[in-house]
Amino acid sequence: MPKPKLIDDALTYGSFPMVFGGAMGVALYGISKGWDPVLTATALTGAVVVALLVLERLHPYRKEWLRGRGDIRTDLIHNLVNATIPQVYTVAFVGGFTVGASWLSETLGATLWPTGWPMIAQLLLALVIGEVGTYWIHRLMHENPFLWRFHAAHHSAPRLYWLNAGRFHPLDLFAQYFLSVTPLILLGANTGVIALHALYTVIHGMFQHCNVDIRLGPFNWFFSMAELHRWHHSKNVEEANTNYGANIIWWDIVFRSRFLPDDRRPPAEIGIESLPDFPKGYWGHLSSPFRWTAIERSTR
Repeated sequence: MPKPKLIDDALTYGSFPMVFGGAMGVALYGISKGWDPVLTATALTGAVVVALLVLERLHPYRKEWLRGRGDIRTDLIHNLVNATIPQVYTVAFVGGFTVGASWLSETLGATLWPTGWPMIAQLLLALVIGEVGTYWIHRLMHENPFLWRFHAAHHSAPRLYWLNAGRFHPLDLFAQYFLSVTPLILLGANTGVIALHALYTVIHGMFQHCNVDIRLGPFNWFFSMAELHRWHHSKNVEEANTNYGANIIWWDIVFRSRFLPDDRRPPAEIGIESLPDFPKGYWGHLSSPFRWTAIERSTR
C-alpha cells in the first residue's frame, strides 16, 4: 500500500534535516557543555545507524538495493577494521603534531585556531580546511592509475546503502583521514572540534551512501549528499569522476567538478565498468592494489 503523499514528502525532505541535524545539534550542545566528546560521538553514531536502518526499509530510494548481494559481510569487516584508523593515527601522530602546533603558535606569537568562535563556526571552518586535502587525494585517486588501485574497492560496491560508507581500503581511508585531520591539529583545533568534525564525517558518509529517498534542494550547494554522490558511483567514468567532496561540495564548485543533472536519475547499476570481476570479499579488496595486473587480466 503506497504511503500518503504527506508522509512520503515528510520522509523525503525531512529525514536528513531531522536525523543529521538533530544528531549534530545534540553534539554541538553537549560538547560545548563539556560532555565527553568520544562517548557523545559514539552514542550519536549508534542512534543514526538505527534511524537509517528503519528509513531504508520504510522509504528506500531503490527497492532493488534493499537486497543483499553478498556484500554485507564484506562491508561489515571494512567498517570494523577502518574504525581503528583514528586510534592508529592518534598513537602515531597526534602527540608530535600537537607539539608542532604549540611551536607554530609560539613562533608566530598568536593562537592560530579561533578558539573564541562559537563551536558551530569552528566546525564550519574545520570542514572547509579539512576538505581541501581529502578533495584532492580523492580526485587524484580517480585520475592517477596507480592511486586508483587503492580506491577501486570503494567503487566495487554493487549497490548503495548506509554500511558501504565504510567500504575503503585501509590505506585509502588513512590517507584521507591524515590529510583531513592533520591541518586541524597543526592549527590548534581542540579535541571537541576534532570530535565534531569526525562525527559529521561519519554521519554524513552514511547518509551520503544510504538507500533512502532524500532530497536537499538548494542545500545540495553545501552538502555533498546522496543526490550528488550517487552519480559518483556511476559506471560511466565521466559521471563518476565528479562530486569528490566527502563532507561539503564547495571545493567541487571551486574546481568545477560538481555534477547534478536535472534531466535524469543516477543509474541503478553501479560499480566499475572495466572490472566487472573485481574481487568481492574483504581479503580480495585488501590485496587488490598489490595484484592489480592479475585482476585486470582476469576481466579480459
